[in-house]
Amino acid sequence: MGHSVGEVSRVAGVTVRTLHHYDGIGLLVPGERTPAGHRRYSDADLDRLQRILFYRELGFPLEEVAELLDEPDADPYEHLRRQHALLEARIGRLREMAAAVEHAMEARRMGINLTPEEKFEVFGDFDPDQYADEAERRWGGTEAYRESRRRAASYTKEDWKRFKEEMDGIHRRLAEAMGRGAAPDSEEAMDLAEEHRLFISRTSYECGHELHTSLGEMYVADPRFTATYEAVRPGLAVYVRDAIRANGARQA
Repeated sequence: MGHSVGEVSRVAGVTVRTLHHYDGIGLLVPGERTPAGHRRYSDADLDRLQRILFYRELGFPLEEVAELLDEPDADPYEHLRRQHALLEARIGRLREMAAAVEHAMEARRMGINLTPEEKFEVFGDFDPDQYADEAERRWGGTEAYRESRRRAASYTKEDWKRFKEEMDGIHRRLAEAMGRGAAPDSEEAMDLAEEHRLFISRTSYECGHELHTSLGEMYVADPRFTATYEAVRPGLAVYVRDAIRANGARQA
C-alpha cells in the first residue's frame, strides 16, 4: 500500500504542505493513490525525496533540482557521485571558514590594528573585531595578553602577512611529518613544536613550555582551533598537541 503522506512527513522531517507542493509542481508525484484519492508513496518515491532534500540543503532551487533528477541519462550511482562531490566541496569550504575564524580570533587576541581593507587582505572575509569580547574574557587578565597587544601596536600589514605565512609553513611541515609517519615524540616533530613555540615568543608574547603545552591542549579542546589544523590534515590537531607535550617533556 505504500506510505501515507503523514508517515513520509514524519520520517523525512518535512511538512505535509511541502509534500503537497512537490506533488503540485510535479517534483515528487506519489506513485499510488487510494480509492479515496489519498497519496501513497512508494520506496522509489522516498528515494527521490531523499535526493530532493539533499539538493535543497545545498541551496539548489526547485527548478534546478527537477532538472537534475529528471536528466534522461542519469542513474542512481551518478546521483551519488554528484552528491559526494558537492559534499566534499561544502566540507572544504567549511574548513576554510573555520580556519579563517581561528585566524580572526588570533588576530584580535594579539591586538591587530589594521584598516578593514588590510584585515580583509590578510585574514580574508572574517573580521577579527567580532571576536574581541571573547578574546578579552579568555586572556584579558594575563600578562601574555597585555604583551601581545603592546607588540601588535607596532606591526604593519606586511608584518602580519609575513607572520601568517610563517605559521602556515610550520603547520604545513608538521602535516608533512605526520604524513611520513614521524611519531609526535620524534626529533623532527619535537623540533617543529619548538619552532612553533619560539615563533609565538618572538611575535606575540613569551611562551614558556608550560604555557605552550596549555595552548596545545586548547587546539584539541576548542573545536574552532581544531578545525584549523584539521583543514591542513585530518588528525593534525592531536598530532600537534602530542608533539608540543613531547617537546615540553624533552626540555624538562
